[in-house]
Amino acid sequence: MASSADPALPPIREVIARHGLSASKALGQNFLLDEQLLDRIAAIPGDLADAHVIEIGPGPGGLTRALLRTGARVTAVERDSRCLPALAELSDSFAGRLTVIEGDATALPLDQLSDGPCHIVANLPYNVGTALLVDWLSGEDWPPLWQTLTLMFQREVAERIVAQPNTGAYGRLAVLAQWRSTAKLAMKVHRSAFTPPPKVMSAVVHVIPDEAPNGVRSDIIQSLTAAAFGQRRKMLRQSLKSVPGALEALEVCDINPMRRAETLSVLDFVRLARELP
Repeated sequence: MASSADPALPPIREVIARHGLSASKALGQNFLLDEQLLDRIAAIPGDLADAHVIEIGPGPGGLTRALLRTGARVTAVERDSRCLPALAELSDSFAGRLTVIEGDATALPLDQLSDGPCHIVANLPYNVGTALLVDWLSGEDWPPLWQTLTLMFQREVAERIVAQPNTGAYGRLAVLAQWRSTAKLAMKVHRSAFTPPPKVMSAVVHVIPDEAPNGVRSDIIQSLTAAAFGQRRKMLRQSLKSVPGALEALEVCDINPMRRAETLSVLDFVRLARELP
């Protein structure tokens, strides 16, 4: 929450009006204006005082100012040049605590944005959110550079990330998010909280890395889940036949090849991946 040491800032709505900003549908933008809601989102990762936070798609800076109020040092990546003057004003108000990078976050590896542990907090543009999440969850180096992910998604996507087996939402995204991390739905956000209101509801997902299972490579989990859920209505004996060694792994793990991918637990996928070359 704001303290007496925080600079006096104009309402976000006033900043948007003064700079003539409007949410770009092409960039998947929807602005959040409710400062109390933004402070609640910024509080989800826990104590961020002096922590380094990466924010993707800050827009006019609503969530950015909430993060700065926590005492965090923020690196904000924004590809919309229209928003840069508003962010520059915010940088002046929080001297030395905000760095703004103009660019496309999908083309910027995390190690180019931070040289040490960081938290990622973002009201992600809907059109790139899933791709960014999969990228952050991938790679053989573990634990990752990020210590927590606190990300806004369409509620349907958020539910897929935290889904359990034998549910309609369970799929590849759930396995990738849960095989070496803990993912939870931290907050639901009504569509009316955004300007303009999107057609769908939203939710904030919080992800914390866990210890990676021994003997399992990320690229194997990636290829295994891509095949299994790429043809999710087919039995595993069909969907996995393109994965070298997968049918033999089913036998070793005593998993019925007539089952479908959505019936396998995250642990089942880890067991299978451990058997693959």
